[in-house]
Amino acid sequence: MKERILTSLIAAFVITSLQAQTTPAVPRLVVGLTIDQLRSDYIEAFSALYGERGFKRLMREGRVYCNAEYDFINIDRSSAVASIYTGTTPYYNGIVGNRWMDRASLRIIKSVDDPAYMGVYTSESTSPQHLLVSTLSDELMVATCGNAEVYSIAPSREMAVLAAGHAAKGAFWLNDETGKWSGSTYYGSFPEWVTTYNDRDGLDFRIGNLVWGPYLPVTSYKYVTSDAKQLTFKHDFSDERTEKYKKFKTSPYANDEVNKLVDACLTYTNVGKDNVPDLLTLSYYAGNYAHMSNAEYAMEIQDMYVRLDNSIGDLLDLIDRKVGLNNTLFFITSTGYTDVDPKDPEQYKIPGGEFHIKRCGALLNMYLMAIYGSGQYVETYYDRQIYLNHKLIEDKKLNLTEILNRSSDFIVQMSGVRSAYSSQRLLLGAWTPRIDKIRNTFNPHLSGDIYIEVMPGWSVVDEYSQVTKVVRDNYSSAPLIFIGNNIKPEILYTPVKMATIAPTIAHFMRIRAPNAATAAPLTGIRK
Repeated sequence: MKERILTSLIAAFVITSLQAQTTPAVPRLVVGLTIDQLRSDYIEAFSALYGERGFKRLMREGRVYCNAEYDFINIDRSSAVASIYTGTTPYYNGIVGNRWMDRASLRIIKSVDDPAYMGVYTSESTSPQHLLVSTLSDELMVATCGNAEVYSIAPSREMAVLAAGHAAKGAFWLNDETGKWSGSTYYGSFPEWVTTYNDRDGLDFRIGNLVWGPYLPVTSYKYVTSDAKQLTFKHDFSDERTEKYKKFKTSPYANDEVNKLVDACLTYTNVGKDNVPDLLTLSYYAGNYAHMSNAEYAMEIQDMYVRLDNSIGDLLDLIDRKVGLNNTLFFITSTGYTDVDPKDPEQYKIPGGEFHIKRCGALLNMYLMAIYGSGQYVETYYDRQIYLNHKLIEDKKLNLTEILNRSSDFIVQMSGVRSAYSSQRLLLGAWTPRIDKIRNTFNPHLSGDIYIEVMPGWSVVDEYSQVTKVVRDNYSSAPLIFIGNNIKPEILYTPVKMATIAPTIAHFMRIRAPNAATAAPLTGIRK
């Protein structure tokens, strides 16, 4: 009896020791995969089409938060990625969108533009200069005295650079003109392994032979209906006149290109090969082809998820083979928005209309002139924001608070306007949950003086950007999934905040959280 007990104790000790050896307390590698426009409802709706290696494996082995939420509005890929890796909102991190109005020059600037740093394999001058706080990548580099291997790979420039942060060793994206993996001199010398990949295996050598058609029999694609009544689809990328690389980046093949460069990275660098934790920030695309509506390309969006399922499976297998999934803490999430749907057909009689921001600015300027005398009080407009002429207001010795209040009261009387928020109301006014989300989107140095909230169902026509958006304020959530490194599998429906990702990963890497990340880490996610 004693011998049996002793044998059992020895066996338990050996098993425990083996587990301790195979699952390090600090992961050797963290992989963050942000999937642009990934939708929780589509993951579920198309589940019958999936294999066993992708989404189904994540559901079996991962810790799945079905309702992860951003704490701000007007989300796009820049603001979403910046929020994930800084653990905070645009109010603090400075990334209010892909583009915004520069108050000094009255010109639109892009989130990662920087003329001070040349592009590599691209004419785009790029840096994360507009990112005002530290990121997970930055904190890891500081904690390891620069010894960590930190790289970011994405189809789009914004997602690559904002995930890489200020201190990564490289950020790479697909060039819209050539299909080469591009970078910036901001991150130092361009890695030889990326140059070798471009010269030997670049997309430009293969794109002429790539054709996207249905992965499964077309009868399988019955989960999204369309008036277009598609029988099948076929897209090739051989025509020089069709912006082929831009369109390619909206196909599922873009995700496979990310995987190919990840493979090269794991082969030719020290990522995941020592006891210093490393970080790979990756991005995929899950929107519709050429940013068209699902109503027009119903088969494409379903096939996109089928192929996305395969790409996730390939990536998990690659990481497991090269580093070991037990050695890797892997998280997957979404940018939390989708391309704007078109206006609902008139036959359904859904209330709506058009709100013209340029017309709004012109009428407001006429109103202010009637009260305060001639002058250009409205300096410019962008999206749903009005920018006032502060110099004119100062020169005339007018009260800015009074003008903001009068302007808000005037705008709110216009058709289609639900509310108008002045900058002072957002910063100093009474708190409500709605105002809090708008304030989190607002940045005092970048945003307009008045934010206009337009009624749902109405179309905002922005003549400046030549974009028309249908306003939809329905609740939307994104998935957040952790897998690997002793993660405890579970499916949870309790809402969690996207801002918890960075402090949670920092906690498990035993480094500081980014310097503006105030949320507490998620708990109970490990066995």
